[in-house]
Amino acid sequence: MSSDFPAYAPSEEHELLRQTIRELADTKITPHAADVDENARFPQEALDALVAGDLHAVHIPEAYGGNGADALATVIVIEEVARACASSSLIPAVNKLGTVPVLLSGGEELKKKYLAPVARGEAMFSYALSEAEAGSDAAGMKTRAVRDGDHWVLNGAKMWITNAGVSEYYTVMAVTDPGKGARGISAFVVEKSDPGVSFGPKERKLGIKGSPTRQVILEDVRIPADRIIGEEGTGFKTALATLDHTRITIAAQALGIAQGALDYAIGYVKERKQFGKPISDFQGVQFMLADMAMKLEGARQLTYHAAIKSERAFHGEEIPDLTFVSSACKCLASDVAMDVTTDAVQLLGGYGYTQDFPVERMMRDAKITQIYEGTNQIQRVVMARQILK
Repeated sequence: MSSDFPAYAPSEEHELLRQTIRELADTKITPHAADVDENARFPQEALDALVAGDLHAVHIPEAYGGNGADALATVIVIEEVARACASSSLIPAVNKLGTVPVLLSGGEELKKKYLAPVARGEAMFSYALSEAEAGSDAAGMKTRAVRDGDHWVLNGAKMWITNAGVSEYYTVMAVTDPGKGARGISAFVVEKSDPGVSFGPKERKLGIKGSPTRQVILEDVRIPADRIIGEEGTGFKTALATLDHTRITIAAQALGIAQGALDYAIGYVKERKQFGKPISDFQGVQFMLADMAMKLEGARQLTYHAAIKSERAFHGEEIPDLTFVSSACKCLASDVAMDVTTDAVQLLGGYGYTQDFPVERMMRDAKITQIYEGTNQIQRVVMARQILK
């Protein structure tokens, strides 16, 4: 084997980025995480710190004022922020989710207009696909967009929209030709300030309480025709292509939540004494920790592998198994996060069940990673279809 064979590992630059974002998260985000959760408030401190460190949307290309970070670097940022606060990790994660449709399918003028403010930290970008009756069956959406001269007029309501009301921009999927099914769906950029845009009340959630989840309500929202993303009728194709890339960011969030819980549990079992010695000396505890770390590392390697494939696909390379690996890493990492956080609560015993310790928050936060951007049941359907092709 050649001595210059590339190591199957993140580069030195990636590890330096991890160190930078971990230090920022430990000092600027972790101290506020419990309060953000308890009061269900937006993590403004995290947004301010991420913007100050130019880490809020690292994926945006340099051509539009961004860092041009690769998909693996973006995963590492989200992972390390989630280790401190899952709600805060949805700032870089949803900025990517909202902008990927524009990056994949938008015209050059649309990219310049909407990516640059996000890169500068002046705006956030959310993604509006789901509806009350169109969740896993996203193609069953009812939101309509009707052409009127040089404008489109949108009517409908999008549900479960992350960071709704805080984000300035929204990628909205709407039906433009009802007779064509999924091929009659188009994608648009809608601005928070557009007349007719409003938001439902904040959902009262089990976890990620600091990230507002609300309906986006569209009532005769009139937008310029050039705000369509790509060609008319290509919106659903763009939506599916987007998820191939952004399911990986949910896997990253799950990794971070699990790592935070594991790290805290390790520190706790070394200090907690029973029967005259630290409980970390007991084999039963050691086996739990070993299983937690083993499952987490397996999920991490699959997620990083998927991120590298995502990056290659973004540069135009055909990656036939991108859909499979992105679904697989999201499904595995989120299942692992649920297992690891549950075990972390168990290791802390009664203390783990109280809000005085962070692992119960991490357990609650982990659950959503098995649900959003496609439930894990849907991910298994996607994976099965890919391997049976």
